[in-house]
Amino acid sequence: MKTTASRILILTSGPLCRNPRVLKEAQALGGHGFDVTVMTLANLARFEAYDDEIMRTAPFKKVALDHLSTDWRTRARFNGSRIATWLARRAARFGLQSGQALGPLYSLGAMARAFPCDLILVHTELPMVIGKNLLAQGRRVAVDFEDWHSRDLLPGAQTHRPITLISQVERALLREAVYTSTTSEAMAAALQEASGGTRPVVITNSFPLQSAPRPAGRKGVPSCFWFSQTIGPGRGLEAFLAAWQATRAPSRLCLLGDVDPSYRERLIGLLPPEKRSQLEFLPIVSPEELPATIARHDIGLALEESEPANKNYTISNKILQYLNAGLGVLATGTAGQREVLARAPASGHVVDLTQTAELTRLLEALLTDAARRDAMGTAARRAAEEFYCWEKETPRLIAAVEQALHTPVPGHAT
Repeated sequence: MKTTASRILILTSGPLCRNPRVLKEAQALGGHGFDVTVMTLANLARFEAYDDEIMRTAPFKKVALDHLSTDWRTRARFNGSRIATWLARRAARFGLQSGQALGPLYSLGAMARAFPCDLILVHTELPMVIGKNLLAQGRRVAVDFEDWHSRDLLPGAQTHRPITLISQVERALLREAVYTSTTSEAMAAALQEASGGTRPVVITNSFPLQSAPRPAGRKGVPSCFWFSQTIGPGRGLEAFLAAWQATRAPSRLCLLGDVDPSYRERLIGLLPPEKRSQLEFLPIVSPEELPATIARHDIGLALEESEPANKNYTISNKILQYLNAGLGVLATGTAGQREVLARAPASGHVVDLTQTAELTRLLEALLTDAARRDAMGTAARRAAEEFYCWEKETPRLIAAVEQALHTPVPGHAT
């Protein structure tokens, strides 16, 4: 039974335009008739214009902890929060664990605590800490594990993070939240095994079906495509270039994202002179422009690492957007990406970046065979239509929310 009057608060910590999972969730629930509000931080001025454009037609509301105002009170509060976070991160190096190391714990927590609603959905680390506190106060809290945060950093990057606290919060939420969700069957199984809690609902990070995928029979020099917010080391690019630079067939390699000039020159320097003009760097585009940008290419590269564990278990946004756009996929063998290609084997290949010669041979075969690329692209789009699109995920999300609205909070049943 649809509960149109139910009030839902989605608590996150970043801009909507860079948080597609939160945005899709808010749009789906607001479009279904729930009274939805997204609560987040306003601390990145360059993204606020994008968010304002999203909110013009959004079926939900947005409130933010304002860290951008020039009002002296706001600036003083922001600066105080920044100092507290800096101190908490320094303390984490010595084993002193505080949620303030993740951001403005007390001010954002106070906003969430004062907000009247029937269900709170939390995303990302800081909201998870707040969500655990709200659970203890008898609030109905659900949690989306888009990432397994305690398993999302290599050891060298953990020194300023309260990893022990994050892990404790995750285990508590997996046991006590009215529902949990995550991005893949592999991640759901791993989270359940680690916590002993209920297996999370799987809601993949897929996107609404785009209206103009890559057309079969596309002409021109074949193009390999990779994207992220940042083009940088530790993303498999160097290993892929080692194989691609040895191919003889004409092709392009297009990398989309922000790139440091020194790293750009480093990548170019890995190529022989005759290959360098075939490597292109593309600037970041808006989320609305990205699907059409992807569809201009032929082979999508999902070069995810298997470490840390979060990278292994999740299904990357890349592979799902490639399927949606009708691109055949070359994907490294993480558990999440193997899960996708096991369901849609004709849409791509699992590749081992350490096997350079083998990858070169596969690339050469694909670059010289347009019919094979088209067949992969057709299978990819079919997989998106049948399994990996937001239209398939929305009913699972709504069902989980409606059930949660009638689930007593553990320890606070009435």
